[in-house]
Amino acid sequence: MFGWLRRGSSGASHPLVRQDDPGTFRVRVRTRGHGEVVEFRFTKAAHIGADDGGGYLFRKPVISPQHFDRGELVVRFDDRYRVTGTEAEGLDFIPVAQWED
Repeated sequence: MFGWLRRGSSGASHPLVRQDDPGTFRVRVRTRGHGEVVEFRFTKAAHIGADDGGGYLFRKPVISPQHFDRGELVVRFDDRYRVTGTEAEGLDFIPVAQWED
């Protein structure tokens, strides 16, 4: 009856972005150069900024630790911090279902 009052889990159902808690997200990417896996943990308070088109944006340059492969990742959110899209240059996202924790 009061389902509209419940807090939804923003971004939890996206296949490439995992939400650890209400303010924290994680992604894993593989570099195209040498196949290194790099993980990023980012928060609403410190890392996600407003996007010019409305909503929010996380943009991060990537340099792999061993081979120094370069790339850039972008995660876009709507105004309720639900993931609306992901983009990568020089990288491939690793789906959350394939993560081995």
